[in-house]
Amino acid sequence: MADEPELETGAHSAPEAHPSTPGAKLRAAREARGLSIQDVATRTRIAVRQLEAVERDDYAALPGIPYAVGFARAYARAVDLDEVEIAAQVRHGVHNSDMGARYEAFEPVDPARVPSRTLAWTAALIVIVLIAGFTIWRTQLLTPPTGEEIAQDQAAPAVARPAGGAPVTPAAQPVVFTAIDDVWLRIVDEAGERLKDGILKKGESFTLPVGAKGPTILTGRPQALNVTVGGKPIPALGAADRTIADVPVSAEALLARGAATAPGATPAPASRPAASSPRAAPRRSAPAASETSGPAATPASAPVAPLGDGAAVPQP
Repeated sequence: MADEPELETGAHSAPEAHPSTPGAKLRAAREARGLSIQDVATRTRIAVRQLEAVERDDYAALPGIPYAVGFARAYARAVDLDEVEIAAQVRHGVHNSDMGARYEAFEPVDPARVPSRTLAWTAALIVIVLIAGFTIWRTQLLTPPTGEEIAQDQAAPAVARPAGGAPVTPAAQPVVFTAIDDVWLRIVDEAGERLKDGILKKGESFTLPVGAKGPTILTGRPQALNVTVGGKPIPALGAADRTIADVPVSAEALLARGAATAPGATPAPASRPAASSPRAAPRRSAPAASETSGPAATPASAPVAPLGDGAAVPQP
């Protein structure tokens, strides 16, 4: 019977040990889960000194009421407490303290979800770059064409129509590059956009886009490319194993290149008969040699002829 009062005393002392302030509840929940203050700081991304101020219910050490409520809410979520109840207790404690005089009418979102300063600066930089790019694009779009560009546009129809009056559109003729052997090449247009950049395997083909403006080619093995315009073969773009750069490969440029090299190739057939004439001379000299051998044989047979004649005379 003597032990019963002691048990009753312990039963009454347990509620007194139960934490009553929100900071004490948060600290008790943290310790019950075996977490350190640093573990909670890692989970919530809140400074340790601010978490310690929340545990002490020292809200004056925090930047403001909204931060105090937000930090306590994030702390409660990290230790699996009711964040709404903790936030309400913190508000009540703040309003009953000296800090209630500087109450702010808004609350920040969860600090763990607030973007970092680096992310904010990165987003601002992206926005600035987009605005600058849009401004440059608009400036180029609204810039009037120069006199040289106008002259080129006016000269284009004249070039497209020959004397016969029939319109010719070389750009519509496909330009095809076929690799005779593995070859690296780069084809860009006048704006610098790469139309083809890489290795063209043996047997593979690349067709130049019809709308490409001012395309040029760069390669180190022009002899490994077979170029055709509308199915018409074009001479080699350069010497073998010699790097060529900025060589125009539009349909007009390639057709003009083929037309320029065509007259130079015409003397080649004329040189073949001249080279073959010495070969024909020995063939003709063979009969001449047989003709000279004929008269040479007649003197040798001359003594025989009289004998033949003499033998024939007595026969009649």
